[in-house]
Amino acid sequence: MQLASAARQAVALAGQGRIDEAVRLLDAHADEGDGEALFARALWRIDGRFLSRDLAAAREDVRRAALAGNRDAARVHAGFLATGFGGSRDWPAAVEALQAFSDDPLSARQLELIREMQIDDAGDSLALPASETLCEAPHIFVARNFCTAAECALLAELAEARFRPALIFHDAQKKFVRDPVRDSDAAGFPIVLEWPFVHALNRRLAAATGTDVAQGETLQILRYGPGQQYRPHLDAIAGLANQRRLTALVYLNDDYEGGETLFLDADIRVKGRQGDALIFANALPDGRPDPASRHAGAPVRAGTKMIASRWIRDRPAAPGEAFGQHEAERAG
Repeated sequence: MQLASAARQAVALAGQGRIDEAVRLLDAHADEGDGEALFARALWRIDGRFLSRDLAAAREDVRRAALAGNRDAARVHAGFLATGFGGSRDWPAAVEALQAFSDDPLSARQLELIREMQIDDAGDSLALPASETLCEAPHIFVARNFCTAAECALLAELAEARFRPALIFHDAQKKFVRDPVRDSDAAGFPIVLEWPFVHALNRRLAAATGTDVAQGETLQILRYGPGQQYRPHLDAIAGLANQRRLTALVYLNDDYEGGETLFLDADIRVKGRQGDALIFANALPDGRPDPASRHAGAPVRAGTKMIASRWIRDRPAAPGEAFGQHEAERAG
């Protein structure tokens, strides 16, 4: 019988409420260079429940875990270099980190797609597709061929194992809940999954919207099967101090029937082709949700619709913080 690793033992102890024992065990093995223990300790340092939140120490643990051969840590380390999480941002070093683990299929595919991107040495887009304005107020526009077919395919593949029922923010309950208004599945790319490929796409979205990449929430992939839809709603949240100013959607496929994005007040219906980006404003100048931005995802009649979605705020999150459910739950 194979014994559980120190990291798995520590997780089990923590689950039993034996936090001090779990931390001692994890520290002992991490300090000896155990890659799995180092990676687990990094995640705990980011989460801040069992260890004090320390992003710089977490980044160092991830770096050491990658050097110890932990493939998951190597992917995360490349992402931290790309985003600047827990330390300085270094795009060339992020690309080098992918090259160092080119025997990892996902690192190799990221590297291949990044090399095909029109970006500079900082990972920023050198060229963007022309946009077509569909409506002035609220501002709605489409950028055709915003992502390549290969980029769309990798995003969909990365999301596949992480899909969960999607949630919405309930104004009355002041929290995220499952609700019949939205019956899709969702998969997010939080900071530990914002690998260089994902981050490069987030920077492209920032360039297309004229915003800082740090203003964007976690990139999400949404999946709608036959009969599923997103009923009429607003993306902006009443009372949110740092409002969701814009929404950016990228259509990852187009081999489905139905599923159009509908803007009800503007009487606009969008059925994007694979790789097209749809970007629209959500809020009035004073930060209140714009009623005219009310929109819906029509029911899918056949096939499966997949889109990438990113909400873009008025300004970046506070230093050391991140956008999340806890922050939205305090709104209003």
